[in-house]
Amino acid sequence: MYTEQQLIQITFNLFTPPAAQTADSIALLWDKPIRTSVERYEVYVNSSLVATTENTDYTIQGLAAAQEYEIYVCAYVAAGEPLKSNTLNVVTRPQPQVFDITSFGAVGDGSTLNTQSIQSAIDVCSPGGLVNIPAGVFLSGAIFLKSDMTLYLGEGAVLLGSPDTQDYPLIESRWEGLEKTCYTSLVNTPNTAGGRLRNITIAGPGKIDANGSLLRKKELSEAAGRPGSAICIRNTDNVYLQGITVRQSPFWCVHIVYCNGLSVNGVGIHTKYDEEGKLYDGIVNGDGLDPDSCSNVYIFNCHIASQDDCIAIKSGRNAEGRAVGIPTENVRISNCRFTSGFGVAMGSEMSGGVRNVLVEDCVFHNAFSVASIKAIRGRGSVIENITYRDCTLSNQNVELQDTQWFRGALYVDQFYGDLIFDPHQDLPKDEGTPVIRNVLFQNITLDTVAGNVIYLTGLLESPLENIRFENITAVGKHGFIANNVRGLVLDNVSVEAREGQAMHFINVK
Repeated sequence: MYTEQQLIQITFNLFTPPAAQTADSIALLWDKPIRTSVERYEVYVNSSLVATTENTDYTIQGLAAAQEYEIYVCAYVAAGEPLKSNTLNVVTRPQPQVFDITSFGAVGDGSTLNTQSIQSAIDVCSPGGLVNIPAGVFLSGAIFLKSDMTLYLGEGAVLLGSPDTQDYPLIESRWEGLEKTCYTSLVNTPNTAGGRLRNITIAGPGKIDANGSLLRKKELSEAAGRPGSAICIRNTDNVYLQGITVRQSPFWCVHIVYCNGLSVNGVGIHTKYDEEGKLYDGIVNGDGLDPDSCSNVYIFNCHIASQDDCIAIKSGRNAEGRAVGIPTENVRISNCRFTSGFGVAMGSEMSGGVRNVLVEDCVFHNAFSVASIKAIRGRGSVIENITYRDCTLSNQNVELQDTQWFRGALYVDQFYGDLIFDPHQDLPKDEGTPVIRNVLFQNITLDTVAGNVIYLTGLLESPLENIRFENITAVGKHGFIANNVRGLVLDNVSVEAREGQAMHFINVK
């Protein structure tokens, strides 16, 4: 048996997430030591202190290319000796060969169409190379990335989507969980006929603006295909998004499909407002970031202001999603800030399954929810082993305070989208009956003017299973509603409703 100190020590695990190393940086993540309170963390490189942080991530900058570094982290607790993590030896990437798009004829005047110039730079980029977009506004249609490359957007660079649908060829792609004919996105990977790509990085302080307010209207009016995204990466192992700002997508903003090893570090995503607060006109279904049938996903130090779900974890819809059968699993979302939209969602397209998800140390300000877990009849499959912990929500946005379909700040719902439903209706189980089980909400503070603070509704034929709340303080317009739950545990839960009952439970055990 481990002693208490040994148990704390072995859970303090330091690692660098997939693909999260460049020629001059290494991103780090670590797990919190359990059963102890940490005042600060110190990051050491080659035995020298380089940073102090309160977060469980840090990106070391200014490193030399193709060099090995020895790294560890010390956690300083309220009492006792500092805890030292395991030691990593990490090698930075080699210095890349640079292919500047202006050398291929690109002009950053905001009006010259640069699709072919940018694609030419990508096509000749050597393995491990970097395609550079310098300062300027570079108008472009759909471009297609390839294996072993970086697309880099420098300071002041904007990749601006063309407003013309003819600049976005139609392809077959997953759209709301089903394979459909879609317009290509602004930044894509090509369909690979069963093969897989590898090692794609999109990085830099610049912006990708998909021009969605204009483009969505044209795509819908022409109706040749479904609207595309700002970024759609498919069938790729090791994807790294670092530092970029992505905004104004015609549909889901960053859609990552069938990928293994995704790291998203310090990325800004804006689908409702721009960075100055200007409302984008006509954006609908404007999810921020959608990992879809992906595994080993790490999202950290990001800011998302969304028109819809900020992050939506998905895995296909209904019979087609079950036939593909690729879950989204092993996901960690930490140290992120959400300033509009619906927080971190799972589903409702989840027919390949969703499992092993941690949402930790995130702040939700004027977002409507922290968690929305949704799996309606017809989806089938399972959402399981989900944890939200150490999160706060403060929402004074009255936009949805009287909207019936909006369930609440923490909600798990198997009647998602039904304005009129009967939780007493009992239907036969079949392959389309979804299961939601083993969900933990821990150390969460909620203060909201919209909807219920907590809302749980399972199917009578498939109740929610093993839903646990620990250390929850919640104040809202309405209280805590629960229907059809088996294994509901409340441990140190305080709920205050400004209107009506604080708690109302039906068929709960």
